[in-house]
Amino acid sequence: MGKYTDQAKLAAVRDYCSGEAGLKAVAQRHSVNVSSLRQWIAGYRAHGEEGVRTKKRIPTNFSAEFKLSVLKRMREEGLSQRQTAALFNIRRFNVIGEWEDKFNQGGPKALGRVPRERRKTMSKASSDQAKQPNSDHDRSRQDLIDELKSLRMENAYLEKLEALVRANARQPQKSGR
Repeated sequence: MGKYTDQAKLAAVRDYCSGEAGLKAVAQRHSVNVSSLRQWIAGYRAHGEEGVRTKKRIPTNFSAEFKLSVLKRMREEGLSQRQTAALFNIRRFNVIGEWEDKFNQGGPKALGRVPRERRKTMSKASSDQAKQPNSDHDRSRQDLIDELKSLRMENAYLEKLEALVRANARQPQKSGR
């Protein structure tokens, strides 16, 4: 069980949403962490009461395609990691930063995950096969479609990133003096 009950979270969120007090005052009034309250509010605004409820702790393996769509939406709408996590109902917002780092270092393929069982039982022969490039004729139609989708998302992401870099370059730099 979490540190706060769902009822306590909801009471704090409703208190804040009433507009009678600011974030810090409400957090102090309910003896909760400001950061937690901020996260509950974002969840509430995105998903209603369900966004505040304690989520069951089940292992969640997000697909590379889902991770790319999360990153794309975050960039397109200028959302923070916290806002994006609330929007997609992702428990830990900082995982989005980890996905972004992986993507920036290795592209969309870095976001994919090999299940643990496969890594342990992978034989030398299968790892040698993985190193050899497969011709497109040997691959299934679905594999090719999936790769095409992934490459299109990567291109869209990179185009957006390039546009943001150009827009930032055009803005006059503020001097510290």
